[in-house]
Amino acid sequence: MAALVATVPYMVLKAAWLGGSRIGIPEGSVLLDPGPFFVVANSVTVAMDACVIVLALVLTRPWGLRVPGWLLIVPAFVATGLLTPILTGYPGQLLIRALGVETDTAAARAVRKPFLEPWVFDLVYGGFIVQGLALAGLFVPYARQRWGHRWQGVPGQRLPSHTGVVAGAAAVAGLVVGAAYLYWGFGGSAGLSALQRAERTADWTVVSVIHAACAFGAGLGAVSLARGRSWGRGAMVWPLAVAWTGSAAALSWGAWLVIAALGGEFEGAGATSSNWLTYAGQMITGLLGVAVITRFLMAHRIADFMAHRMARRTARRADRPM
Repeated sequence: MAALVATVPYMVLKAAWLGGSRIGIPEGSVLLDPGPFFVVANSVTVAMDACVIVLALVLTRPWGLRVPGWLLIVPAFVATGLLTPILTGYPGQLLIRALGVETDTAAARAVRKPFLEPWVFDLVYGGFIVQGLALAGLFVPYARQRWGHRWQGVPGQRLPSHTGVVAGAAAVAGLVVGAAYLYWGFGGSAGLSALQRAERTADWTVVSVIHAACAFGAGLGAVSLARGRSWGRGAMVWPLAVAWTGSAAALSWGAWLVIAALGGEFEGAGATSSNWLTYAGQMITGLLGVAVITRFLMAHRIADFMAHRMARRTARRADRPM
């Protein structure tokens, strides 16, 4: 129920904007005269939030166990990727403000264009946080019931060597992407436009750290899965969770930032070549992580298939006349 209720503020606002309302939009905002990109973006994001309702129903109804796996895993993966940085980053921004850290600068205020009223971000991001927590609380027990035998893994059991190569590539890509975000987040200027340098605040630093952590997590989790290294006692649940979350966030947000940059009006406006390479690196890191996760989750099925083939061959040989 919480996940369903949390979608209401976002969907109502988006529907109002599509209908021509100016609620929450200050004077001078580009949203007062939206072009085709904003209209399409608002329509798509309304549909995505509606998918949260469908996803919550699938995870809580008996018939949800009969839904094809890929039809559930894909939206769950995207939801994980889009909501994780908000779920961690927005409370982080509120925390540093509560600690008295200056989250705005005169330079940022001088170049910042009006976009939305502050209360809109509080309302919408608060809803996203509730959605993320509710969906996580629903998805984990559902996945344990339906696929628990696959995500346990066998500590110490390595995946095939080619999967190890893919995991290594994910780790390298994640390190490069994460290093770039940390460099920019803590004051580095190379590769940024003059506008981006002026707009940097403590909030930017928090977001940069989150993106870096997700990229690092995708690579670390992938390598652990490929090498069969569990963290602590038991099975491979934690490496899988970190690889899943990091890969989802890297891939989803890398793709979203590319779309935003192409739109030319969102946060990615005026993206530099370094930005483009970083966004592409995020997507590559996420895709490589997905490949390793898929191979890990398929390990039991592949092992069962090979055992079945060997059993059939043995049976055929036993049936041959001597």
